[in-house]
Amino acid sequence: MDPHLKEFIMKDLDSFVERKEFFENVGRAWKRGYLLYGPPGTGKSSLVAAIANYMRYDVYDLQFQSVRNDSDLRRILTSTTNRSILLIEDIDCGTKVSHNRTKVKEKGEEEEEDDEDRDEIKRPFSIDPGVTLSGLLNFIDGLWSSCGNERIIIFTTNHKEKLDPALLRPGRMDVHIYMGYCSPAGFRNLQLHILGSKMTNGLDALMI
Repeated sequence: MDPHLKEFIMKDLDSFVERKEFFENVGRAWKRGYLLYGPPGTGKSSLVAAIANYMRYDVYDLQFQSVRNDSDLRRILTSTTNRSILLIEDIDCGTKVSHNRTKVKEKGEEEEEDDEDRDEIKRPFSIDPGVTLSGLLNFIDGLWSSCGNERIIIFTTNHKEKLDPALLRPGRMDVHIYMGYCSPAGFRNLQLHILGSKMTNGLDALMI
């Protein structure tokens, strides 16, 4: 991983832990949402494991293919513990959450931002096998999400563009992290941790 990205993530996680009083004062659930997106094989799952190890949180790997309906999703959420990571990998594949909802606007009519959430539930959408968009939004930042504290919700996807925009807003997915292929700086950092400083000098010469 690029050293600057690693530093950013660690600082963001530290800030999240330190802001308990802020969340209590504003009446919000103490949680943080991360979207990890990018090509396959770029370390998204490994980053989740690294975050769990750094935070010393439990990880709940939610398999949406086995969730029959919103009630099942609610039961899963309420059975998880505080200080945990709720992970949904490849959310675009497992739930087919897409933005094929139809937006109908009258000519000259402005759509109010605050009303969009209500409209989203009424519009056509595509989610399989049995979780609705409304249920998924409640899972992220609705009433259901208030049943625990100090939680991190992580979605991973290879195709961010396929996800419904409603899922990507701040307060739901607060931080979007692009996981690309290894950069030269990231590769040198990987060399240093695996091979040690003495071995990296020769490999650096080969890369030039």
